[in-house]
Amino acid sequence: MKNDFVHISKFLSLVLRHKPETIGLVLDKNGWVSIQSLLEAANAHDYRISRELLDEVVFRNDKMRFTFSPDGLKIRANQGHSVNVNLELEPVEPPEILYHGTIERFLKSISESGLLKMKRQHVHLSATIETAKNVGRRRGKPVVLSVATLRMHRDGHQFFLSANGVWLTEFVAYKYIKH
Repeated sequence: MKNDFVHISKFLSLVLRHKPETIGLVLDKNGWVSIQSLLEAANAHDYRISRELLDEVVFRNDKMRFTFSPDGLKIRANQGHSVNVNLELEPVEPPEILYHGTIERFLKSISESGLLKMKRQHVHLSATIETAKNVGRRRGKPVVLSVATLRMHRDGHQFFLSANGVWLTEFVAYKYIKH
C-alpha cells in the first residue's frame, strides 16, 4: 500500500499532468477528471486514497499543483502538463521581470536556444527569486535567470497566470534573459 503524502502528490502529478493512462484515466479537453473515477482507478492500482486524503494533498501542497472544480466533482493539475489540455487561461500582462530557476549545466543550451517548453505545454516562470531558486535546487546548485517579461509582452508574446501563481509562456528567446 502506497499512501504517504509526498508519494500521493507525485502520483497525482503523474496521472493528472503526464500519464493518466497509467491507471486507465482519460482527462477531458481541459484536463479535468471526475474525483470518483480518480479515486476508484487509484485504489484499483494500490494507491489507497480516500476523499479526505485527496483533500489534504490538494489543500496542503505548498506548490498548489491541483485544484477542484467549482462543483467539487472534478480535479485537475493547475499547470505542468505534458499531455495536451486547454486550461482556459486568459492572456495577462506580466510584471516587468519574472524569474526562471535552472542549473549551470543548462546555461549553454539556454544561451543558444532560449528557454524551451520541452515536453510541457509552457515555459514556467516564477514571480520571486526564492521560488526560482527552489525550482533550480531540485536538480543541483540553482542558477536564477531574470526574464524581461514586460518587454516580451510588448513585443507580442503572450503570458498566462496559472491558478497556483506560476507564470506560463510558449518560449523565451535568449535576448530577453539576463544571468
